Amino acid sequence: MEVCANSVTSGLAAQDGGAKRIELCASLTEGGTTPSYAEIALAKKLLNIEVFPIIRPRGGDFLYSDLEFELMQEDIKMCKSLHCDGVVIGILTAEGKVDTERCAKLIKLAKPMSVAFHRAFDMVDDMESALEELITLGFVRVLTSGGKATATEGAAVLEKLILQAGDRITIMPGAGIHLDNIASLIGQTGAKEFHASARKNVDSAMVFRNNELSMGTVSEEYNTTVTDGDVVKKLLELANSAE
Repeated sequence: MEVCANSVTSGLAAQDGGAKRIELCASLTEGGTTPSYAEIALAKKLLNIEVFPIIRPRGGDFLYSDLEFELMQEDIKMCKSLHCDGVVIGILTAEGKVDTERCAKLIKLAKPMSVAFHRAFDMVDDMESALEELITLGFVRVLTSGGKATATEGAAVLEKLILQAGDRITIMPGAGIHLDNIASLIGQTGAKEFHASARKNVDSAMVFRNNELSMGTVSEEYNTTVTDGDVVKKLLELANSAE
């Protein structure tokens, strides 16, 4: 199991629950962006499981400017200096193709770290040909919901992708995976790895609360989410029972 961890705190909970790896992200409300230097450094200091920070300079689409691409390169250098196990990237062309030229540059820059491709894959115009390109480029893993809003909705596509991939690359289902659907998803697709956030809501310890405004776009100013180690453990148990 890979846990989408929004903090070191979530990473520790993922580790306690038995996860193999975390995809470390900031701004999960935007689908995940690159975490800070300190977040990555502390994760590497405190965790024994694999740490793969996402390299994504902003939310939105996956068509990046030259400046944004430069930022991605600098962030990969940072991750390498902190001895991360790998990074997660995804770059597309305006036509919905994998940007093979830029991806190749980032993979070369990242060595000896492993590189995975995130759900930008769900936005390509042709998944079968895109998968072959990712294999040729040397990606180790693809996170995908089968081009649908959730992995459950895309289960039939995920099954086909897993068969196409064989042992050449790992297809890792993600998006909307929870305790009620993990076993059936594993059973239908034959996936060997999966991705989930396993989060729970945590109420703020603030006693005084100004409810007249919000500091961001979140609906609950005095509420946050963190990974629940118990949910991670239960997800793994259910997934293993489905094999």
